Amino acid sequence: MESMTIGRLAKATGVGVETIRFYEREGLIQKPSRQVGSGYRKYDHVSARRLEFIRRSKDLGFSLKEIRELLNLRARSKGKCGSVKVKAKEKISDVEHKIADLMAIKATLEKLVSTCNDESPTSECPILDALDRKEGA
Repeated sequence: MESMTIGRLAKATGVGVETIRFYEREGLIQKPSRQVGSGYRKYDHVSARRLEFIRRSKDLGFSLKEIRELLNLRARSKGKCGSVKVKAKEKISDVEHKIADLMAIKATLEKLVSTCNDESPTSECPILDALDRKEGA
């Protein structure tokens, strides 16, 4: 793959131009060389692969801090897969907690919806009343 401009890299990886610039500032991807004459940034296939790794990691819910850790683990020649497995297990635990929180939210909303009379005025709406209470629903 020949070198690419930031626009072509964004299109090829599904990552926005501003996001690529942000990742550069954060040190997640290397700052590219500049094309002589035009000054355009020129990215190589290594940058594209790294951006795809970052995008897929984000899709799985990893934070930028966690992605940085994964990238560091990947770069270590003497690293062990078990270290990566620990990170993935931690993410599974985070996801399970989020699912439990979302299920609790769903149950609360279902309870509120079941108490709501479509014909009542909004001044008597149990959903709005629950949202207005300091202790919440």
